[in-house]
Amino acid sequence: MKRKLITLLIAVVALCGASVANAQFRWGSIAGVNVNTLKFKQDILTIGDAVGASAGINGEMMFPGIGFGIDIGLRYEMLGATLNLGDYPMWESQGYASKERINVHNIQIPFNLKFKYTRMQGFEDYLAPIVFGGPVFNIQAGHTKCDAIKFSGGDLGLTAGIGAEIFKRWQLTASYTWGMTYTMKAKVLTDYSARNRTWDIRVAYYF
Repeated sequence: MKRKLITLLIAVVALCGASVANAQFRWGSIAGVNVNTLKFKQDILTIGDAVGASAGINGEMMFPGIGFGIDIGLRYEMLGATLNLGDYPMWESQGYASKERINVHNIQIPFNLKFKYTRMQGFEDYLAPIVFGGPVFNIQAGHTKCDAIKFSGGDLGLTAGIGAEIFKRWQLTASYTWGMTYTMKAKVLTDYSARNRTWDIRVAYYF
């Protein structure tokens, strides 16, 4: 029994190694725009959406024949929101305006599982639909100065998206990211923290 188990494990490792060896890997550049808002634990503060941007590099590793692959990347993304601090006495008394724009500059590392449908009798050379999803790690490299807010230094999100590959080089995608951990919190309130909610549209070109 033990010998059969060892044989099975060796076969699985060999198959995984063969899949990785046959995987098609390529790099590309990526850029896009986003619309972000903040979701606080309680609806005390009114929030306005803000438009940001992103740019960086992306890597794609696809396994031939099954349509599945992995996306990894390294990019800069600016996420923002408008906090209406001046509408509330606790912040208005400290001199904050009714609309305070907050920007957070992130170094972003996504790790997505991807499925690309390529069994379309050659039409996939022109257009191939894709879906993807996975975690994204944000490291805060900078932010707007606001003494009312304490920033976390980084956060974790979960992304789901769809898109299409065009002429095997271009990829146009749209995605939504739910913040899973807090990105900032108010200093004057206990445990009043916010998570990102982000729509992204991106264009990538693979070499």
